[in-house]
This record gives sequence, structure tokens and C-alpha cells, in this order.
Amino acid sequence: MEWRACCPRIARTCRATLLAALMGVPSLARAQDDAGPPPIADTTGAVAVDRYANLYSGQFTPGAGFDIIRTTKGTLNISFYGLFRYLNQMPGDQTYTDHLGRERTVKARNDLNWHRTMVWVTGWFSDPRFRYNVTCWSLASTEQTLLFGNLRYLMSEKVSFGVGISPNLTNRSLQGSWPFWAGSDRQMTEEALRGGFASGFWITGKLRRFYYTTAIDRSISQLGNTTGDDNRDMAYSASVWTQPTTGECGPRGGFGDLEHHQKLATQFGLSTCTSREGRYAPIDAAPKASQIKLSDALNPFERGALADTITVNKLTYQVVSFDAGAKYKGFSFQGEYTYRVLSDFSATGPLPVSSIRDHGFFAEAMHMVVPRKLGIYAVTSYIFDDFKRHPWEIAGGASFYPYGNRQWRLNLHVIHVEKSPASSNFGYYTAGQTGTTVSLGTDILL
Repeated sequence: MEWRACCPRIARTCRATLLAALMGVPSLARAQDDAGPPPIADTTGAVAVDRYANLYSGQFTPGAGFDIIRTTKGTLNISFYGLFRYLNQMPGDQTYTDHLGRERTVKARNDLNWHRTMVWVTGWFSDPRFRYNVTCWSLASTEQTLLFGNLRYLMSEKVSFGVGISPNLTNRSLQGSWPFWAGSDRQMTEEALRGGFASGFWITGKLRRFYYTTAIDRSISQLGNTTGDDNRDMAYSASVWTQPTTGECGPRGGFGDLEHHQKLATQFGLSTCTSREGRYAPIDAAPKASQIKLSDALNPFERGALADTITVNKLTYQVVSFDAGAKYKGFSFQGEYTYRVLSDFSATGPLPVSSIRDHGFFAEAMHMVVPRKLGIYAVTSYIFDDFKRHPWEIAGGASFYPYGNRQWRLNLHVIHVEKSPASSNFGYYTAGQTGTTVSLGTDILL
């Protein structure tokens, strides 16, 4: 009887002791491991909003990812992007004529590929303002894999600094909106006229609703070029943009209104770049520079590109772009105009031109016909070029988001293109194609 009488008292004492212990454990854990509040997830759950949300890193901006380590001394997060795609460029057997009247073969593709992989290891160390980003980029289509990174110091919302691999600021799509695009790759005009990515230094920040970035890079693209190939010239670029109506334009400023804005969200921007570019190879060898294309998709550094038997060794690349976007209740619009000049040619002989001026635009519109699930879109682009080829395209497609967010997408993208000036194994286009391209893919961002 005495034992039974003691049981309730013992049980109450045990429960009180256990409760006190459980309440103490989180406090102790926070004191040892807490690195401050976690990143704020956006409405899609696909992106972690930076403390200073100027997402300058372009293709190297990770998703929300998974926190592996989070302590008072630093953090480590792993994030992942993957794309599987079927691509068919039709007709498969065709030729085209370049601006000098020479017939060339169109190398049309019909392939299935795990196309692109991105793995990011990100976080901060010692000071939450000191950020690191190590990126593994792999393109199975071309069997290329690179490992690189960047470092940023977030001194304040108004001024932050960064070094590492970064975009040249030629077009808005290079500045953080990827992969929230209409399809999985860029449209014809920006793909033909844009710059690329290279090692550089940048300063970026926000002044009220105005954002800015300035950058110095080793070239407009270092892909395929080693330090031993490089010259002493640099690329200089800058961009400004504003979001005047709501102070935001959706996650990353990307395309599509999954978030169903109840107030009109807008964005307007200006980007520019100038660079003295070389072929990064001996004059008697094939050029290693591959970013710049003429309006007939020729590499200007190829032998005979501008005149038979003549090789361009250096040129000056200059570009300016104006962009605008809007989102409202499931509707979205994005457009950009780009003007590019190639000039000051250094060549092995006389050339028929002293400069080449190409300019063009793209415009795309989308409606979420099923809110947060299914969007239907249309795209067009056109280039006014010095060679009077006037390449253009009209395209459309549909994106389905199974979970109602941007983390997983199924996409159908159909293009009709005339005299494609863009050409790469990265995107939708091959040199000189006139015909239809069909892309069916699925991508994830975690």
C-alpha cells in the first residue's frame, strides 16, 4: 500500500524532471549550433532568398537545397538542378548559304539526353556576410564537367563584393532568372547576341527599388579557353534595373506568374558590355573563342569568315540591352531589345567591312490556364542584321508544374526558326537551320 501511494508522487517527479530536461536541450543546442534564423523560402519553396537578394550569380544561383551543417562558425548547404530532354531539329537533311554565298551543311540534332547537371555547395564561414558557392557544372550532351566557385562579401544592402566565375552583363537572362524561363534554354535573339561567363570581380547592390551591378571579367566567355590562351584584355559590363510597382517581380525575376500576383508587378532594366576579344589560338589553328557568332552563325575568328583566306585575330565586342517584364493574376510578359556592334578588326588581310551592327528583340507572354499548375506561352524573336538575312522565329509551349511550385516542371517547347544565327550544343539552335525544333523535357531544382 505504501509503495502504491508513492507511485503517483514518483511519476509526477519524473514527468517534471523529464519536461525540464527536454526544455533545456533545445536551449543548449541553440547555444552550440544556431547560426541565426534559416533562409526565408519564397512562395514556391524552390529558392532561398538571400539576405541581400540581388541574385547576380546567373546560372550559378542555387535552389533552397538542404542544410547539412549550420553552426555559429559557418554553414553548408547542398542544392541540385537536373534536366532530361528530347530534342529534334527538323528537317534533318538540309543546307544553308552564308553571307558570302557559300553553301554549308546544317548539323540538325535528334537526341535524347540527360542534358545538364548543376550541384552547388554553398554557405558562409566565420562571418555570415562572407558567402561561398562551389559549383559542379556538367553537360552530358558535350561530355563537359567543370568545378568552380565564387566568393561574396555582403557589406550592406547597398554595396556587396564578389569574385569568381560570373556572367558578363549583356542580357537580363544571365543575371539570376535561370532556370525560371519559358523553356529550358534561351530564345534565338539573346542566344545569338549575348555574352557568356568568365572569371571576374563585381560590385552589386540595391538603392531603394533600384538595383545595380558592375563587373570586370577576363573575357566575355572563358569556356574552352585556358589561362595560357588568354590575352591582357578584359571585359567590362554593367547593369541597372528597377521593380517600381511592387518592389519584386516573382522568384528570381523569372518568367511566368505561378505566384498569381494580385497587384501588377513590373521590372525594367538596362545592361551593357564592352570587350576586346581574341581568338585565343595561333593564327594557323582553329579558334578557341566560340561565344560570338555572326548573323549567319559563323564564328568571326574562323579562317574566311569575313573574307576568303583572311583570318580575324582580334575584334571589339560592344552590346547594350533594354528589358521589361510584368506579372498580374497569372499573366506574364517578358521582352528585351539588344544592339550589338563588332568593330576594330585586326586581321591577316583587308576586310570588306569595318564594323558589323546587328540588333533584335524577343517577346514572350504566358498565361497560367490552371493556376499554379499549367501555363501556356508564345514567343517570337527577330534580328535586323547587316548581312540582310533577317533571321526570325516564332515559338510556343506549355509548362506543367505537378506540385504547384517551380521545383519540378514538365515542358513542351516548339519552335519554327528561319536562318538560325544561333548555334551551340547547349540550347535549341543549330547554325543556319530553317525549320521546326521540338523539345520535350523535365527539370528539377532542389
